[in-house]
Amino acid sequence: MATKRRKAPARAAAKKRKTPAKAAAKKASVNKSLPVPATMKAAALDKFGPPEVLTLHTLPTPKISPKEILIAVHVAGVGIWDTEFRNGNYKDGSEKFPLVLGSDGAGIVAQVGKDVRRFKPGDEVWAYQFSSKKGGFYAEYVAVNAKNASRRPQELTLIEAGAGAVTGLTALQGVDDYLKLRKTETILVFGATGAVGSLAVQFAKRTGAHVVATASTPDAEKMLHEVGITDVVDPRAADLSARLKAFAPNGLNAVLAFAGGDALERCIDQLAEGGRVAYPNGVEPEPRKRPKVRMIPYDAEGGPQKFDRLNRAVTESRLRVVIADKFRLEDAAKAHARLEQGHVVGRIVLQIV
Repeated sequence: MATKRRKAPARAAAKKRKTPAKAAAKKASVNKSLPVPATMKAAALDKFGPPEVLTLHTLPTPKISPKEILIAVHVAGVGIWDTEFRNGNYKDGSEKFPLVLGSDGAGIVAQVGKDVRRFKPGDEVWAYQFSSKKGGFYAEYVAVNAKNASRRPQELTLIEAGAGAVTGLTALQGVDDYLKLRKTETILVFGATGAVGSLAVQFAKRTGAHVVATASTPDAEKMLHEVGITDVVDPRAADLSARLKAFAPNGLNAVLAFAGGDALERCIDQLAEGGRVAYPNGVEPEPRKRPKVRMIPYDAEGGPQKFDRLNRAVTESRLRVVIADKFRLEDAAKAHARLEQGHVVGRIVLQIV
């Protein structure tokens, strides 16, 4: 095991003489906070059920632990997985009502815990957190472990950042960590116009790889062209296999899937030998296994290093976060109903400020 080098006595003494003033300044900086009310507005549910159970509540503002930050939320992302939490499909018996949903968003740091050094009040951040007992992002304030947050990239507005934290991490890690996409390869992004897929195509394009994407409506295809994807196929087309073969005569090298079904299976059939398929856990129906194809289910991971990589990828790809629709906090039920109506191009958000 490596050991730390001992400082020279003179330098150590000098450091010790400066310590009290530095410590006091650091403590003042850490403990300083923005004004925070005792209560807040939040979209929460008192029971599991349809969108209508999601209503506006007045709740106590969360108290933060030493490792947490309190964010004054400007924008919260609305994900299809939120509807599953609302329905009770993900319940584990530990839930306490009223339950505030929302896995990610962006806003202003209002308070920092005593052990937090990476942030200060007033910083603009984007963040994510699943299943916190202190509540999610459908609220004016949310308490988040500081490791699950990062300063907002300058390339993104607060609205774009609020829509892009969980989806960005999921998209980037599928491309880079699980598929390990190379510039000599051809990738098909299936479900390319949804909240995650619309980011994944841009992260894939930044690698120099040949990107083919699926779109089933003219608006969806138009969005893909706007973010730089020219090779687009309709997954419902009868001649889907022939169209994919035209784009990849030697077969696809990789498929990144954000939806399942028969069309996905037909796309996987076009993989070259040794091809690979990555998809987030929760994609249904799960792609069936087959010989000579590597199947890679995954869950996105957070943490400071993951966010640093995401921030760099945002810059490298000149990322555009596609906003499908905006709703007010009190209209969270309408946002869920819109999400359940059918395919959404991009991501729906709640604009809280």
